[in-house]
Amino acid sequence: MKFVDEAFIDVVAGDGGNGCVSFRHEKYKEFGGPDGGDGGRGGHVFALADPNLNTLVDYRYSRRHEARRGGHGMGSDMFGAAGSDITLKMPVGTIISDAATGQVLHELLTPGEVITIAKGGDGGFGNLRFKSSINRAPRQKTPGWSGERKNLKLELKVLADVGLLGMPNAGKSTFIAAVSNARPKIADYPFTTLHPNLGVVRVGPEQSFVVADIPGLIEGASEGAGLGHQFLRHLQRTRLLLHIVDLAPFDEGVDPVAQAKAIVAELKKYDPELHAKPRWLVLNKLDMVPAEERAERVQDFVRRFRWKGPVFQISALTREGCEPLIKTIYQHVHAQQQAEQMPAGEIDPRFAGEDEPPH
Repeated sequence: MKFVDEAFIDVVAGDGGNGCVSFRHEKYKEFGGPDGGDGGRGGHVFALADPNLNTLVDYRYSRRHEARRGGHGMGSDMFGAAGSDITLKMPVGTIISDAATGQVLHELLTPGEVITIAKGGDGGFGNLRFKSSINRAPRQKTPGWSGERKNLKLELKVLADVGLLGMPNAGKSTFIAAVSNARPKIADYPFTTLHPNLGVVRVGPEQSFVVADIPGLIEGASEGAGLGHQFLRHLQRTRLLLHIVDLAPFDEGVDPVAQAKAIVAELKKYDPELHAKPRWLVLNKLDMVPAEERAERVQDFVRRFRWKGPVFQISALTREGCEPLIKTIYQHVHAQQQAEQMPAGEIDPRFAGEDEPPH
């Protein structure tokens, strides 16, 4: 299935039905009075967060979505039927915004969540509504109200705990295939990955986290080089970024430090907040470096890259170093989840008895 993470749609809720002017016509009742019913309300347009979907491709080719209008009122006190509602299924993580102003209207973050994106119009009043002691034969009625009409932009940002960042052929797809249930395409040429892949990493019983692999970045992505940086949006909701670096590139003239710096620069150009997220350095393809040279090459990279954060050495192909890495990732993600669930002002029990938690 083609991966589409952006689409524009028009949604039209149903108009309300018109009210009716009618009078009773029954034997032996010369002045039966009004009996015109109200019109029915128009159909609503709902959005459903469906965990079984991972693309907006259905809305790329089907742009207009219109609910049915309400039925008109009739005589004999009969009200019009309500118009049929329609439900649009969208992937979890979809952002719904106004196409003209860019204002965010809704975010679908919870599986099974249902929201109203366009409300149907109310039905008009029949003449039965206008009956009074001084107006016993009203001939007034009102038309139904119009339903809401909106031009919307749909933008998908996948929900993942950890995001993989790096150059093409850095080994991101090999890593996610080694540690999770994801099975992305893996080949020996750049840009094998053309769309984000999600994988669930099982650490233990009821212990897991979700990792996202996006297409590789290259220098100049902000100007459209390679696949551009459009897929970086899928890392904006992650709690941790893994910067995977190829420590043993095939081309002798390629400098891993220069490549890593280019990635960081592109990240900062795209979104300073994304650049400020916690980021760990993962030096990959350790199996292609002679054992006696590994320590020296790692130290040289860290020194020239001027890296002060966590550093991990792995081989995604042989899974060397992967197990300690995923356990450390889970501890970090789990601690962040607990911190987010803790009420404001409450002290983490790990720091009980201290004046303030360590920074």
